[in-house]
Amino acid sequence: MSRMKENGPVVAWIVDDTGLGKKGTHSAGVARQSCGRVGQPENSRVAVSLPVATPHASLPMAWRLSLPESGAHDAKRRKAAGVPKQTRFQTKPEIALAQIRQALEQEVPAAPVIADSAYGNDTQFRERITELGLPSVAGIHETTTVWRPGEVPPPKRRRKGKGRPPTRLQRDAERQPGPVKARAVWLPERGWKTVRWREGTRHKRRSRFAVVGVRPAHRDPLRSEPGRPLGPEEWWLVEWPSSEPEPTKYWLSTRSAQTKPTALVRLARQCWIIARDYEELKQELGLGHDEGRGWREFHHHATLGLAADGFLVIERTRFSLSARAGRQELRAAGIPPHFQPRGSPRARRTA
Repeated sequence: MSRMKENGPVVAWIVDDTGLGKKGTHSAGVARQSCGRVGQPENSRVAVSLPVATPHASLPMAWRLSLPESGAHDAKRRKAAGVPKQTRFQTKPEIALAQIRQALEQEVPAAPVIADSAYGNDTQFRERITELGLPSVAGIHETTTVWRPGEVPPPKRRRKGKGRPPTRLQRDAERQPGPVKARAVWLPERGWKTVRWREGTRHKRRSRFAVVGVRPAHRDPLRSEPGRPLGPEEWWLVEWPSSEPEPTKYWLSTRSAQTKPTALVRLARQCWIIARDYEELKQELGLGHDEGRGWREFHHHATLGLAADGFLVIERTRFSLSARAGRQELRAAGIPPHFQPRGSPRARRTA
């Protein structure tokens, strides 16, 4: 971690998972499930990871195999695969939250938590991160509902006469939350800004974005109960490339009000570095070549792959801009005084 920070501070903790194709039905964690490698459901295992990222490098600091619900309740399969007794079924957001709590307990330098819509669409996941004192930038689905900027649900109406007083937030024909896709279409043209977030292989990556303060509408009934007031507004980030007929991506963020839109876009787009790391881990470092079936064996194999990845991250820091200006620069060895290149006239005469 200290060597990674030599090239810049920790900017994000990135919640993500990756699929590893696996045949058969006896291996730990194997099931027919969504696999990012092929973009459709297939027989595979899925591992949840929590990489820590600086502006120039990233490294998973937690790694855990996701146990499908079908296999979690099959005692015979659990015993054959060596799944520990204390390991129970957890959703991927629950696994990620456990990894985040462990990182905080181990005093890993705190940073905003970045997640895609597979995690960010889980309202409880976003709320738990806020409760842990960490800001977040989480992707959401286009159907996620929010209130208009500056709008809140109507107050509860007092009933006349007897009966239980109302506790639920009110919604009427004029004030209703709507899906983010529909809200984005009605944003004014002046609200869109072209942002460049990083250098690509051929050109700078850029797109159109809008940032608006909104209040998420999901779980409003629970928030209306005594002791659970409405939450604060969050940043709603929308991407709408000029070449597309409609918006393509949406995020909700709990970053502070002083956060600049460009910084928010760069955080949301920081996940690109993990896709590159997964590709290297699977193809170059052998993570995708595991042939074992056991729970313990898989995690041992993954640990060796992550150790190799950590070694490469450290080696790359030696060739950074800061290293070239400092003490870690590699230097070629000097030529011995009596060295005679092969084939030189002097070497031929000596022979």
